[in-house]
Amino acid sequence: MQPQTISSAGKRKFLIGLGAIAVAAVAALGYVSLSSAKPAPDVTFTSITGDKVSMQSLRGKVVMVNFWATSCTTCIKEMPAMVQTYNKYKDKGLDFVAVAMSYDPPNYVLNYAQTRNLPFKVALDTQGDVAKSFDDVKLTPTTYVIDKQGRIIKRYVGEPDFAALHQLLEKELAA
Repeated sequence: MQPQTISSAGKRKFLIGLGAIAVAAVAALGYVSLSSAKPAPDVTFTSITGDKVSMQSLRGKVVMVNFWATSCTTCIKEMPAMVQTYNKYKDKGLDFVAVAMSYDPPNYVLNYAQTRNLPFKVALDTQGDVAKSFDDVKLTPTTYVIDKQGRIIKRYVGEPDFAALHQLLEKELAA
């Protein structure tokens, strides 16, 4: 048997077909990664004033959930930018819950929130259940961005790139 040679036209068709398969695979992967955004856990936050706010009640809004502690220097450093971000987008549909970690003394959290006039909801997680529900958050700051359908679309560990965060919020708020 003689080996067959493939004409240049045949090679071109083969490469085009291979390219089409690759494009389809990349498109399918992109669809899966976009459509598999993880739902935010169905938790209820307890604010420093005792109010209860469920994740379900925040549906229809873009929500940022920021896990922080008064003893975390990065948290304290980023908090003014978090306040600015909230103030910039709250009238466009952004909601924000700052969740104090279980080890943070409630009186420290209350004092910080009051002396800094934090304009968003500040919640206590005294048993650590909320942090456990969000992939067992241990590192602070950790911030989640949740879309209007209640899906986690971004998680930041450490201080976020605020320019990129603002772009993401603008895109999601416009959707």
